[in-house]
Amino acid sequence: MPRPILAAVAIAAAAAAAPAQPPIHISFGVYSFRKPTEVWKQFQPVTLELTRLVAQQLGEKAEVELHVTQTYEACLEAFVAGEIDIVRFGPASYVLAQARNSKVQLLASEREDSRNVGLIVVREDSPITTLADLAGKRFAFGDNQSTIGRYLSQAELVQAGITAKELAPFAFLDKHDAVFKAVEIGDFDAGALHKDTFNELNETATHKLRVLHSFDNAPKAWVARAGLDKKVLKALTASLLALDNTEALKTLKVPGFQKASDSDYDTVRKGMQKAEQFAPEPKPGPSEQTVPAPAPAKGR
Repeated sequence: MPRPILAAVAIAAAAAAAPAQPPIHISFGVYSFRKPTEVWKQFQPVTLELTRLVAQQLGEKAEVELHVTQTYEACLEAFVAGEIDIVRFGPASYVLAQARNSKVQLLASEREDSRNVGLIVVREDSPITTLADLAGKRFAFGDNQSTIGRYLSQAELVQAGITAKELAPFAFLDKHDAVFKAVEIGDFDAGALHKDTFNELNETATHKLRVLHSFDNAPKAWVARAGLDKKVLKALTASLLALDNTEALKTLKVPGFQKASDSDYDTVRKGMQKAEQFAPEPKPGPSEQTVPAPAPAKGR
């Protein structure tokens, strides 16, 4: 057998015997703004599509693995510690992460158009007509790190002259759907939640809610941990901006992604600073506590 052919055979044999190159692994963190199983179902399609696009960008095998944490704080802590490669954060969570580690890197933000709105709601039959009327009333917030569920809603209350001492007992209920249910059944007089949650749950609510006040929010941020490999970072950004899979975007409930910069979140930073006036040193107690979310009604 001629030497060139022998050499080619030897190279092919060596390649066949070599262990397969493991895929580039990227961990993707999302916190539970609803039941973890529902969040997992919502983000699995986009996770699979991102895996495909990143592998295409890199020209090698890649695997994006979805992790759903129980709380906002658990996701934030794991991300800042470098235990999760990329996250999908609400604006306040991004601001908090960036404040703790300025080297975290924005990949892109979601294009949410007019959907990205926060609401303060009451029951339809409530006599409350203005934010000032909330003095002495019971208020349900979401998670204590939620942009809408805490920071921006508190900023709106402060603007109307309502702080923690003006409210009756209030609580953090962790999730937007829990806030809706708590106001619906009368455990609280008012609450803060996302417009989408309101629209979805109010359709089938036994007791309808109405919007007392609305306010704008910044888009959700997709962020990479400090020190992530530059070629992976570049591939992730390009993949998100190119992601146009209809089914994946439908389950994510956004039309697509856009370029993002840190300054996009300056208005949220200002709102978070304003919210400090609501309760300068928030300490859980009888009138401010995180309580278990009420069990969601069947069919929701």
